Amino acid sequence: MASHYPSLDPSINPSTTSPVVPITIDLRSDTVTRPSQAMRQVMAAAQVGDDVYGDDPNVNALEHEAAELLGKQAGLFLPSGTMSNLASVLAHCQRGEEALVGEQYHIHCDEAAGVTVLGSVAMHALTTDLYGRFDLEQLSVAVKPNDYHQPITRLLCLENTVSGCIQEQSHIDALVERAQYHGLSTHMDGARLMNAAVAQNLPPARLVQSIDTVSVCLSKGLGAPLGSVLVGSQVIVERARRLRKMLGGGMRQAGIIAAAGRYALQHNLDRLVQDHRRTQELASALEGIKGLHFDRSRVQTNMLFLQSIQMSALADHLALQGIALTVTGHNTRVVLHMDIDDEALKQIIASIQGFFNAH
Repeated sequence: MASHYPSLDPSINPSTTSPVVPITIDLRSDTVTRPSQAMRQVMAAAQVGDDVYGDDPNVNALEHEAAELLGKQAGLFLPSGTMSNLASVLAHCQRGEEALVGEQYHIHCDEAAGVTVLGSVAMHALTTDLYGRFDLEQLSVAVKPNDYHQPITRLLCLENTVSGCIQEQSHIDALVERAQYHGLSTHMDGARLMNAAVAQNLPPARLVQSIDTVSVCLSKGLGAPLGSVLVGSQVIVERARRLRKMLGGGMRQAGIIAAAGRYALQHNLDRLVQDHRRTQELASALEGIKGLHFDRSRVQTNMLFLQSIQMSALADHLALQGIALTVTGHNTRVVLHMDIDDEALKQIIASIQGFFNAH
């Protein structure tokens, strides 16, 4: 989704006659969070080394702590979730092999086809339902026979959450078991895995206990300024470490940002429940508004997908009050996060209700 918010540069929006209101409430994504003062203090005081030489203490600690949290042998700190997913897929697959992935998953839709362009790994997209699920039979049918006319199916890529929807754990377990039956490795894009864990009151390691590699983002609901951690076996993480270097992701005094990631894992997991609570309160407040529609069954964590033929006008109305949305046609995705407190939630509700009452 493209951001629907006036540019602060008048040369880009020469027709803008009224002053642009600075963004004070940002609903575009949970990637927009800013480090808290406590996190900034930890970053400022961080001991650092050279991560390419393997001697940055905070990076080493972050990798160990993330691996332990998710029940894996080893971890690797990377600049972004996209690079983390890419390094993992390339660590699993050789050129000309194939990865199975849900059609609406981030690896397939939003990572510039990197696994294909840079790794020559084919992606086979499986049809997903409204909640991001595909079934066991789809998986089995997609696995290629031993035929040199076709690529070798090597990997199953999963995601949790998918557009804010929690993937039922019993179904994930069944998919992984079926993948293993077919000789496939498994990777989990867990950019928002912690939202799923908190919402289900399950340890994060339980969600991925049989999955070979997992990528977890630190810069979304957990509030770090950047970074993801890839965890898995020692062997595959070392393979991914070489790929990280190849992709330009080798970092030097990265302990400053790794310290933020450690703070996020130590302090910001349990607070995700507040984002979920506020998202439910927002949904309840918006239900029944004439001209505004959404599927309540998809409101499961911190995302709310709204539809209205007046969406563009609504976004303009909110922008004048400092509230930023992303808009595509008649649709928007509202994402709540740690920078939106109860007072901000009240303002969001009042602004949206006020717009539709006036129209």
